[in-house]
Amino acid sequence: MRRAVVLAAALAAFPSLAASPESETTHVVVSGETLNGIANRAGVSASAISKANGLREPYVVRVGQKLAIPRAAAPARPSAAKPARPIAAKPADEALPAAAQAARTASRVIAARSGPTRSPETATEHLVQPGETLGGIAARAKVPRILIAEANGLQPPYAVRTGQTLRIPRTRRHAVKAGDTSFSISMDYGVPWEQIALANNLEPAAAVKVGQTLLIPTLLNPPASGSTRSSPVTASDDVPAPAARTASARFAWPLTGPVRRGYASGSNFHDGLDITAPAGTMVRAAGAGTVVFAGEEKGQFGNLVVIDHGNGWHTAYGFLSRVTVKEGASVTAGERVGLVGTTGLAKGSELHFEVRRDGKPVDPRGELPKVP
Repeated sequence: MRRAVVLAAALAAFPSLAASPESETTHVVVSGETLNGIANRAGVSASAISKANGLREPYVVRVGQKLAIPRAAAPARPSAAKPARPIAAKPADEALPAAAQAARTASRVIAARSGPTRSPETATEHLVQPGETLGGIAARAKVPRILIAEANGLQPPYAVRTGQTLRIPRTRRHAVKAGDTSFSISMDYGVPWEQIALANNLEPAAAVKVGQTLLIPTLLNPPASGSTRSSPVTASDDVPAPAARTASARFAWPLTGPVRRGYASGSNFHDGLDITAPAGTMVRAAGAGTVVFAGEEKGQFGNLVVIDHGNGWHTAYGFLSRVTVKEGASVTAGERVGLVGTTGLAKGSELHFEVRRDGKPVDPRGELPKVP
């Protein structure tokens, strides 16, 4: 009897844990939770929860937010007029099973709020523990360190803090089932359909087919940028970050790599830099601006992106294997605009990079930080 009373008193400290995730009709978001995680534990689709709460892309939830969990029938609630019978008044053979059930419920909810127990090699989120470093986390997760840094908007020297929740970017797969649509798949994963179509070389208007397996790309842009553009993760993304822009430099390097051919004027003119790098390496915007061209230039540059930085300044990125931004898009410095390729007049896997002022080419090295 005494054991039952003590356990009941302990559970009273967790009144909000009375409803299990499988039956709750309202959920208060806690630190580290995502819409998909809440939906999985509640047994309700992410699209149903987003519709019930009027969520919009990229379907981010915030700590303390109350979410309605749509269910066919809400569980019956005890009448407020009927006073609860004290646990201490129950016979021991009734009180102990009830207390044990409550303890199991509390344990399940606490475990759910702490996040599912997953192998480091499959987890999509990681709670930083005392003494951990980004390099160690990346090694255990088997994901390149630079990809985790980009997914979480980390800046050099990429320090992490105890209690911080890190997104672990992974490429997922979805087998299309009967009833699936491009909209429902996009809602369930929180990834714009346009990006899923791009990852699978599909036209955005194409219908999905039952049995089709789709790659679901991971959103890698830092959360602070507000962008949801993405392209599939590739192993070649594991490259050092470009040198940061300095006070004396107008732009930042679009990627790190040897300069095969530099800027030259005169009879042997060359309007920019040809920077070699493995195919698929990320190419980043050298500065913030607006994309004024994103597509194929058949003359010499192949797949090309041109960014207007204002005050007559433009940068151009040619020879790309893939363009990952659209005309009219606003980009931030360091945001991915494409992947290194061999299109156009490329002599190999490389990026052709130009800086122009008032329509005239200038030596990019004079506007970039010195390479360490």
